[in-house]
Amino acid sequence: MDRIRTLARCPLFKDFTETGLQILASIAIPRELPAGSPIFVENMLGDALYVIEAGNVSIRMKDPSGADRELVVLEPGSSFGELALVAQTPRMVSAVAATDVRVLEIRRHDFASLQRQKPQACLKLLLSISETFARELHENRDALRACLVQ
Repeated sequence: MDRIRTLARCPLFKDFTETGLQILASIAIPRELPAGSPIFVENMLGDALYVIEAGNVSIRMKDPSGADRELVVLEPGSSFGELALVAQTPRMVSAVAATDVRVLEIRRHDFASLQRQKPQACLKLLLSISETFARELHENRDALRACLVQ
């Protein structure tokens, strides 16, 4: 698995230089999971960001009746779990390997250590996460508004 190439394919890292990618790749842990394996579960404490190198990941949420609902299937180059680097809060969704999957995992603890050594690269990633979150919130505002009407 080429960690730098995997990160470079991810929109979250689009503005990173080769050096910046190398810095973050140094703390990225490769993981392989078979289809059906949970990567993380809704309401568990978030502790890592993931980038998909190969395979697909299903993002799911429990509806009010407790049934699991698939929200989206992510493909290679996608990231998920980003907010775990910003705040250690419970996961809002579950992530499950929809196929055999290879991901890079950037753990909150390792990211915090890297912040002390390479603050500029970490700040750049945090800004990218904030920008992505704001854009996705804006894109989904109509769905959010529909929830208010019900």
